Amino acid sequence: MPEINLLNTHPHTKRNYEKRAEEKTPEIVRLAKQFGKDFFDGDRKCGYGGYKYDGRWKAVVERMKSYYHLPEDAAILDIGCGKGFMLHDFKEDMPNCTVSGIDISEYAIGQAMPSVKPFLKVGSADKLDFPDNSFALVISINSIHNLPLDRCKKSLQEIERVSRGNSYITVDAWRNEEEHQNLLKWVLTAETYMHVEEWKKLFPEIGYTGDYWWFIAD
Repeated sequence: MPEINLLNTHPHTKRNYEKRAEEKTPEIVRLAKQFGKDFFDGDRKCGYGGYKYDGRWKAVVERMKSYYHLPEDAAILDIGCGKGFMLHDFKEDMPNCTVSGIDISEYAIGQAMPSVKPFLKVGSADKLDFPDNSFALVISINSIHNLPLDRCKKSLQEIERVSRGNSYITVDAWRNEEEHQNLLKWVLTAETYMHVEEWKKLFPEIGYTGDYWWFIAD
């Protein structure tokens, strides 16, 4: 269960924490937590500010394929898949792989890339509709922390259940008080976030044995 950054090739977004704090009204948070058009393709203060494919996940996919020694016909699940950008890149890199994706957002699934849309469905991480040991790799990038703690714990157990040993998650966390305050200013949708050491303590307590990394507001 290593702590490893497999996203180090992913572009790092410059964030204005003070501006976000000024703009983060209860109404903005309400809109963001609907995970609809406002969150994905509305104003930046509500979320992504336009969630469009730009190929930025390709290098991450190559890294994961190598790190996990994935066979060309691997079955891969993305929890919180959004519009399916990462799964599209997996299919581009590994045409014989089997991809599945779930997301809480009906809007995102409806706007998914045509190449993977048939393999995506609306669903929640704490109730995965897949048999045990279904996937060579289960991924969840900045997603399960959007659930309350009890459901976040259940999600980790569900990831463990449906994977064959390889899983990778990233969650909101901090290492010092400055990062903590930045995170509080930035988050719109997260329900569960804690110090990295608290996450590390939680994982074995609930039986999660996969790999992990952090979203740090540094």
